[in-house]
Amino acid sequence: MRALRGWGAVAAVLCSITQAAAEAPSGAEGVYASAPPRLLQIRTLVADAGRQTSTGSGFLVSPDGLAITNYHVVSDVALEPKTYRLEYTAADGTHGDVSLLAVDLPNDLALIRVDKHDAPYFSFDKAALDGTLQKGERLYSLGNPLDLGFTIIEGTYNGLVEHSYNEHIHFTGALNPGMSGGPAVNAQGQVVGVNVATRRGGQLISFLVPARFAAALLERSRARNPAPADLRKDVTAQLAAWRAELYHAFAEQGFRAASLGTYQAPETRASWFECWSQTNASASPKPRASINSTTCTADASVFVASDLNTGAVQISNSYAKSTDLNEFQFATALSQLAQPRLTTGGSFRKWYTPQRCVEDFVGLAPSAATNDGSSANAGNDSKMLVAAKPSSAQLPLRVIWCAQGYREFEGLYDVVLVAVTQDHGDEALVSRLSLQAIAYDDAMRLGRSFLKGLQVVR
Repeated sequence: MRALRGWGAVAAVLCSITQAAAEAPSGAEGVYASAPPRLLQIRTLVADAGRQTSTGSGFLVSPDGLAITNYHVVSDVALEPKTYRLEYTAADGTHGDVSLLAVDLPNDLALIRVDKHDAPYFSFDKAALDGTLQKGERLYSLGNPLDLGFTIIEGTYNGLVEHSYNEHIHFTGALNPGMSGGPAVNAQGQVVGVNVATRRGGQLISFLVPARFAAALLERSRARNPAPADLRKDVTAQLAAWRAELYHAFAEQGFRAASLGTYQAPETRASWFECWSQTNASASPKPRASINSTTCTADASVFVASDLNTGAVQISNSYAKSTDLNEFQFATALSQLAQPRLTTGGSFRKWYTPQRCVEDFVGLAPSAATNDGSSANAGNDSKMLVAAKPSSAQLPLRVIWCAQGYREFEGLYDVVLVAVTQDHGDEALVSRLSLQAIAYDDAMRLGRSFLKGLQVVR
């Protein structure tokens, strides 16, 4: 009987533990139960009309009303503070004005202040800050999607996105418009990342800004107090510095030779490019010239304004060989393939000066790769890229160089360089280098290095 009474006591204890565990909120329930007082909906309003133009999310990170959101949620106010203003709404229905204190343009973050004091706030996950978070950890993304109310999305941490210059976390969860700027937290409610984007055309493929960038913005802003008087100038400076860093890293990586037909074409060694190939071999009707191409693109663009997303970098090489075209017909086909097609990241009339192009038949001079000539004028001719007319020992090229400046960002240009080999009547290599938001001198140096990589290997 004593043994039975002993086992009965153990069973009673186990039963009470099981009942308590069943009653305690866990996972998404536990996270969501404590989150609402720390979450915000951020609205951008036209100042004179008092009506919203966009909504996003944010979250408190200090007891004195400091909060984090995305830069793209508040970009209108950063660029046009006299036209727009910000307002928040809390989960309890309270609302008020929002002050924009600082931005981190490259990482799409902003620090704001709201009139909340002694309110609960989020802390950052130490493992996320240290970069030691394990893949597969369960995360919970919080925000206000489509103005439907505060929502929690359960998903998985999959590490950093590969082949990307901009550092993002791959989150398996369904982020929706309006959740931008909200936190993604672990089971303890600590911030691992900030909601930023969803891959269009994908299912449950979303991205987070790593928490360490948000923590760094918070610390920088505290040390820099007061806030910059002109955030628009700060945005301009950050864009220029970020692009200079990118193109410096791009130039340091250099180009490697890739074989295409009877030519060697330049491709980048940088790991943040994704490269794909395509061919017209299966086209119908049967093409009169075969074209095999490779395209390498860097995921390095940044959101600047609601109508300007810039910073794309692309390298493409196409090997064309005539099937039954005569030389004149083949030259016509090459001209169509070699159209410069200068890519724009936004409204042309608003953001860009008129583009200017130059074209010449040239050859690479032996000193071209080390000549660092400079210019701040996109109208200078192509001899800045190549120093001499082609000789019998050089690969003859038709070179097209186009550039357009940014009206708001002095010293930055979008540039495209196209080179077409001219050494054979029925085959050719068409190579293209497209650079957005780059300083003109940097574009010239990269252009020279790119052209130097073009070779014949017959």
